[in-house]
Amino acid sequence: MMQSEFIRIMTAVMDVGEMMLTSGAEVNRVEDTLNRMLQAYGCVRVDVFTITSSIVVTARTADGESFTQTRRIQDYVTDMYKIERCNALSRKICKSALPAEELQKEVEGIRKEKSYPGWVRLLAYGGISAVFSVFFGGTFGDGAAALLCGLLLFGAIELCNKLKLQRIILTILCSAIVGLGAVLLTGIGLGNSVDKIIIGNIMLLIPGISLTTSVRDMISGDTISGLLGLCEAVIRALAIAVGFALVLWGFPG
Repeated sequence: MMQSEFIRIMTAVMDVGEMMLTSGAEVNRVEDTLNRMLQAYGCVRVDVFTITSSIVVTARTADGESFTQTRRIQDYVTDMYKIERCNALSRKICKSALPAEELQKEVEGIRKEKSYPGWVRLLAYGGISAVFSVFFGGTFGDGAAALLCGLLLFGAIELCNKLKLQRIILTILCSAIVGLGAVLLTGIGLGNSVDKIIIGNIMLLIPGISLTTSVRDMISGDTISGLLGLCEAVIRALAIAVGFALVLWGFPG
């Protein structure tokens, strides 16, 4: 295999690892996937080091040449379907390695594939907020208010993402906006309990996947990645509390 072709293959494989990590895959899964894909292309040794913010891969080919690539991970958007697509591509390559050009097309297809349309996610935000609000003891009025706050939360998250705000700042602002919405809605008579309305929306902000993944990473032996993920999840949980607290302290009634 020519050196230029292998570099293209390795770049495409790194793209797969990046998409998996940014979509919520655990570190062990990312490392195993990259290892298997590169071995399918004839690498005699593959060393992968992955943490929540970086991927470093060194691959040695059969002719003794070594290649190293690094990716810096800066953003995360949970997308289990994209992870499943990357896993399917990995299994396909392990059965029969694709040419570099075809592999790049497959990877680009996964990257460009759209997730659920905006209106579906908007309804999901509202519906989930309403259901959890009633589930935790709220009235149907509280559920209706939580639904509206869920729609508001979706809009706030989309706006903050377009502004490319840092994740912690985004979490504080979105929590504060939702808290203010809950206070105002109860003030006009839609909903009776601010806390029951807020709790329905908190469920959309809690970093549950990050927390679960970090614990799984630590159990798998990836202690550094697990601790980093755990710290991030705890900080985001504190940011949620700060955002709601700012509003509730400003409107003690």
